[in-house]
Amino acid sequence: MSSTFTRRQVLIGGLSGAAVIALTAACGDSGDSGDPATVGTLQFFLSGDANQGGGFAAMAAKYEKEKGVKVEIVDVANEDLTTRLKNAAQANDLPALARVGAVDPVWKNATMDLAEIMAASGVRADLSTQDEDGRVYSLPTDVTGVGLFVNKSLFDEAGVEFPADLDGDVWSWDDFVSAVKQVQEATGASYGMAMDASSHRLKSFLYEFGSTLWQPDGSGTFTTNDATKTALEYFYDLNDDSFMPRSVWLSEADGNALFKSGDVVAYYSGSWQIADFAVNIADFEWASVPTPRQPVQAVNFGNAASIVVFEGTDQEQAALDFVSWLFTQENYTELATTSGFLPVVDGVTVEYADDADAFELYNAEIAASDPIVATIKEMELGFEVAGLTTEGDPLRDQVVRYLNDEIGVDECITTIGEQMTEAFGSAS
Repeated sequence: MSSTFTRRQVLIGGLSGAAVIALTAACGDSGDSGDPATVGTLQFFLSGDANQGGGFAAMAAKYEKEKGVKVEIVDVANEDLTTRLKNAAQANDLPALARVGAVDPVWKNATMDLAEIMAASGVRADLSTQDEDGRVYSLPTDVTGVGLFVNKSLFDEAGVEFPADLDGDVWSWDDFVSAVKQVQEATGASYGMAMDASSHRLKSFLYEFGSTLWQPDGSGTFTTNDATKTALEYFYDLNDDSFMPRSVWLSEADGNALFKSGDVVAYYSGSWQIADFAVNIADFEWASVPTPRQPVQAVNFGNAASIVVFEGTDQEQAALDFVSWLFTQENYTELATTSGFLPVVDGVTVEYADDADAFELYNAEIAASDPIVATIKEMELGFEVAGLTTEGDPLRDQVVRYLNDEIGVDECITTIGEQMTEAFGSAS
């Protein structure tokens, strides 16, 4: 099985087979030069800013005060943002810029090249969406990472210790499961661990067992290594309605709510939960702790969301100026501090006002992660640029069938590979 998959491979095979809608965009002229008297208001579509401390709104206000250009933050519900941008693209009515979860083929060709800003600001290139020729479609605004939380109060009550950082011996999955079961027995907690029903979280779990996930061989057939089967069988055994509640993966129960109830010892989720827990958990102490390794140190990480600048608005240069300003060291540090972001700009150190230890642990785990995580992320970003997608979520969907005893582990693994081959095989 090949362990490398370049963006050139993705683009050569993918663009010929992908139905990409090319939008008519303004050519030659990149819009107003940014004169406040003529540029007008820049609309900035995003989702969830108010729930993350209002960092973008604060920076927009600062920008207007400094530069005289108004940036209107249009905070759209996350589930509506993709549709709203698609509709805007088809109506030739896109905003000046947006913060998105992924580059959409519907409007990909109506974006400005952000390569110069990426190079000048030191934004992480490995999390930017770019093609093989170096054209940058989007820049990440922050990193998100999978991680583990524990109910510290339950551990303390049981007299069971846990590692607090990456120094010294970090527990294996066997160590972690044993410790959690001791806590369950001593405290009467209903469940040992909840894990979000998400392939994003499950990929992290698989990496920690040495899985390379599914990658293409020379013929474009996606296969995986033996460690994937070991990890999936281990995961199946954990979902026994004692250590893990089956309802989370099989009935879409809310792992976040279960953990906040105080009746679950641990929660395998991610960095985005820190702000919520800091405000909404008052009945017990919680802590971020290192994820187990068996034997691999790895957490799944990626761009939480990314900025794009649209063509055809007559405000292109003004929007580029704002993005360039936003990613300067001083301004990005302020944004990351206000919003509680894990930083994507080289050299930026964020002084978190609350839960600094938790954020520092995430940054350390991401930095220490096995290279396989970056390899797979690069492959996935290549698919995104090429406009290639799967039907549904093969990893999550087939694992749910496996946990529900509809299929065995071998069929689960084979079916995932077949679905990925069908979606992406032409790109290899």
